[in-house]
Amino acid sequence: MIVDQIKKITHQLRLFGIHEGMERRATEAQSNNLDHLEFLRLLMEDEALNRKDRVAKRLVTKARFRSNADIEDWDQTFDRGITKAKLHELSLGSFYHNNENLIILGKTGEGKTHLAIALGRRLCHENIKAAFFSLNLLFEEILSERASGRYLSFIKKMNKVDVLILDDLGLRSYTHEEATTLTDILEERYQKGSVIVTSQVDPRGWTKLFEDPVIAEAITDRLSHPSQKITLKGGSYREKLGSEQKTRKRKKGKDD
Repeated sequence: MIVDQIKKITHQLRLFGIHEGMERRATEAQSNNLDHLEFLRLLMEDEALNRKDRVAKRLVTKARFRSNADIEDWDQTFDRGITKAKLHELSLGSFYHNNENLIILGKTGEGKTHLAIALGRRLCHENIKAAFFSLNLLFEEILSERASGRYLSFIKKMNKVDVLILDDLGLRSYTHEEATTLTDILEERYQKGSVIVTSQVDPRGWTKLFEDPVIAEAITDRLSHPSQKITLKGGSYREKLGSEQKTRKRKKGKDD
């Protein structure tokens, strides 16, 4: 059959989108009396979408997200300090397209990391490069890279991504060397790529995290200007889920 021959050729040419959709599109074309150009257009769209999806999967893997959180998983039945409209705006990458940073503030368990990862994954699905780092682990990784003489290449590699996610700024104070490293990263990215930073500490308190006030001011300035700021609220979402589960179990036990 002609369809089988086309599928064989498209597989050899690595046109996997056309290969996978060929039979379905051929059936559609016959059922809807599509002309040849319309049929070809649909096949090209299938190929383009397939390639975009493959790139997105590679970008998600390279980003090293620590979970598979997605925007669709964000529970809006609780008031968490972010409106549905704002969440939609962020999911479209408004901050990235405006060349802004995004600061996500909130207490433990309120969803800072979930939101940061969900936005990062969404950007990857738009073929925008992202990278996720827990700040404490990042400094440990940098120590290893510095010891092996790969510090500069590591920093350059980090700054090739379009969006850099730094998770949990402010869990502790930082050494002079760590502050200098963070300055190097942010200086290279300034007005070239976006940073998403999560923190329990308001930016006004960031200067107290660093020994050198000049470096502290530089870091705070690079992260805050320009930026969008989201402040989550409502207490620990994990605790709320735990309480709900316990309530359901107790209710089920009574019913039984």
